[in-house]
Amino acid sequence: MAPKTPSRTSPAETDEPPKREVALEDLAGVGATIAEKLRESGYTDLMELAVASPGDVAEAAEIGTTVAQKIIADARRQADVGSFEIGTVLLERRKRLGRISTSSSALDELLGGGIETQAITEFAGEFGTGKTQIAHQVAVNVQMPAEQGGLVGETVYIDTESTFRPERIVDMAKAAGLDPTEALSRIHIARAYNSNHQMLLVQKAQELARERPIRLIVVDSLTAHFRSEYVGRGELAPRQQLLNRHLHELLKFGDTYNAAILVTNQVSTRPDVLFGDPTRPIGGNIVAHAATYRVYLRKSKPPKRIARLIDSPNLPEGEAVFSLTSEGIRE
Repeated sequence: MAPKTPSRTSPAETDEPPKREVALEDLAGVGATIAEKLRESGYTDLMELAVASPGDVAEAAEIGTTVAQKIIADARRQADVGSFEIGTVLLERRKRLGRISTSSSALDELLGGGIETQAITEFAGEFGTGKTQIAHQVAVNVQMPAEQGGLVGETVYIDTESTFRPERIVDMAKAAGLDPTEALSRIHIARAYNSNHQMLLVQKAQELARERPIRLIVVDSLTAHFRSEYVGRGELAPRQQLLNRHLHELLKFGDTYNAAILVTNQVSTRPDVLFGDPTRPIGGNIVAHAATYRVYLRKSKPPKRIARLIDSPNLPEGEAVFSLTSEGIRE
């Protein structure tokens, strides 16, 4: 008997429901025209307005400072900015977070049970270390029921280097007992042609998530466009500012829709390192601070790969060995 394909289920039917969104138009003093100007300037949700300065909002929406102050005050009230929670409440909420299996128990254990929702998990490494393969595998596994390591959800896959391969999804879906055509229909792929387009696609993902159970965003790779477009020391500051904004938009999406954020990252070689591994992930402190879990991948004897957890807020550093097979990620 063929395995049953899991039915489409909203996040509310699996674990913690997504938070209810309040539209900008619902704020005091904001009409359709002002809301559109705010969105064009990057103010897409209440939190961004709540922490903005009146001068910036007034300039973005072409309104007076007094009106901007009223808008910000209403955004702060609706977003409940400034309230505190006790630790036990936060602990209970974290128990409702979802996790997506990587299909390797060793790698899952390294990550505390899998790819966590409401967090950014970064996989960095040289070419051929398995970054894109892990991204493909998790995009398949998120569709599985919770008892099989999934979230019965769908994926937004932002492809910056034209590395997404539907044929690979077919192989992995068959190995997981899923219908390949159905599995592909639950992965929404967009090719990002530059860094601005890459950032815009996160906003488009928010629109899609209002209609579909998006529980995973993959950005493969995170820094490729930023690295090629902003060259030289003089361009470092604007590059890092945009990258920081992009990462916070991704994290905000994860918080809003209880989704997991998986990003891959390139590495660069440091010529001043004489001993040990001279490579390091691109993005500097901006990516280091924004990523919740950072995993460094390196090659071993084929088909093995080694994953090293180099940063986590609650997990110890460690290593896990997994294999890249024709069926996907395996022990």
